[in-house]
Amino acid sequence: MKLTKKLSIIVFSVTTILISTAVITNAYNTAAQAAELVKNGSFELDPLVDPNNPNTTNPNVTDWTKFGDPMDTSLIKMSNFPQSGNHGLSLGGFVDLSYISQTLSTQPGQKYELSYYLGSTDEPLDLDNQFQTFIGGKNIFDQKNISYQVYTPYKFNFTADASSTELKFGSVDRHAFFYLDNVSVKPVPEPSTIGGVAVAGLLGIWLKKKKAIS
Repeated sequence: MKLTKKLSIIVFSVTTILISTAVITNAYNTAAQAAELVKNGSFELDPLVDPNNPNTTNPNVTDWTKFGDPMDTSLIKMSNFPQSGNHGLSLGGFVDLSYISQTLSTQPGQKYELSYYLGSTDEPLDLDNQFQTFIGGKNIFDQKNISYQVYTPYKFNFTADASSTELKFGSVDRHAFFYLDNVSVKPVPEPSTIGGVAVAGLLGIWLKKKKAIS
């Protein structure tokens, strides 16, 4: 076989391998992105009691459990101040820490990314607040006196050690409010590993074809 023909076969085969690997990797990424674990993380399932009056907000939060002081948990309610969409969650407890939680279905050993947006309306002279984040009972974020901030993104990676993992947020704000929105937990993809396996397999197929042509 002529050298030019062999080279064209090699180039075509390598290109096929790269394209196939890209397809496999992209398919994995798409599947991982679609695998959202948090239910109602954007707090859109519960409308405001009166859309024309922000003071009559809805205390119901579908798919989430509230617990703590009754006065504080009653102030965990829907808000028309979202990061995106129509609603966010207002956290206005002022007596002591109150909590909102959800149990996620996880796979032991799998890595996940938790992300959410947090806003604060506190002014520096009246700071007296605290916000906490727990994963599987572990406190992964605990900050006091968070001054005024627009919705700010927070991200954390964790590895699940059980088939179910509790996601919990704790908050207290004695003079103003926290706002929470777009809570998300998704598997962390590992495209390099999948890509490597795909390349190895496709290279094996290409070598067999090469021997057959030779």
